[in-house]
Amino acid sequence: MIAVVASWNSPPQNPTLDIGSIHVWRVSLAQTQSCLQSLQQTLSTDEQTKAERFHFPKDRSQFIVSRGALRAILSRYLHINPSLLRFDCNPYGKPSIIASQNGDTLRFNLSHSRGITLIAITKNRDIGIDIEGINPKFPCLEIAEKFFTPLESHVLRSLSEHLQPTAFFTCWTRKEAYIKAVGKGLSIPLNQFEVSLVPGEPAALLNIEGNPEEASRWSLIELIPSSDMVGAIAVELCCWKLHCWQWTGEF
Repeated sequence: MIAVVASWNSPPQNPTLDIGSIHVWRVSLAQTQSCLQSLQQTLSTDEQTKAERFHFPKDRSQFIVSRGALRAILSRYLHINPSLLRFDCNPYGKPSIIASQNGDTLRFNLSHSRGITLIAITKNRDIGIDIEGINPKFPCLEIAEKFFTPLESHVLRSLSEHLQPTAFFTCWTRKEAYIKAVGKGLSIPLNQFEVSLVPGEPAALLNIEGNPEEASRWSLIELIPSSDMVGAIAVELCCWKLHCWQWTGEF
């Protein structure tokens, strides 16, 4: 499935997440100093400690905005003060809200690249999101040989040279979104399942080695956050309605 996003809407103050809906929030990591300070105050002690470990101020600021905006956005759905939200992680590092704060109902995932973070939110089903900037000079064919399936590498090589970078990062984000949705990260080798990758063709999880029926449980959605980036959402089941919001820095 394809969802090309040319613009991001202003969000409602109290968003309603219906069953079958997916909300994606676009967050600019370049915020004012006053916003940065407000967001930092909502972070947990562990998050603030991690922020201080960043050597470069830009990296520190982007971490604070990403984590603080996540708290601010989730608090709109849960009606909990952002600073009171508590998170847990599974054995592979996938974050979730603790069960006592409806973490078993509200599911989320986030990804960041080139100064923006995308946060995907849904209910009662697993979800993963990934975004990447398209790098025309990246050694796409070489990396594909190491990490993609033989069929994916063959399809990539068959494309014209100017399409190969877009196709590579299209494939990469779809794979990353799936393994993030499953919640097992890179413990699932990227060459053990296949996705579509030709630019313009529908996003799809084509095959999973050793478990062909598993692919039918998932939907892949192409998401284009800007002209030089590609992204993907992986979500359980096929019934979905996508809403895209631009976070304005408000709590």
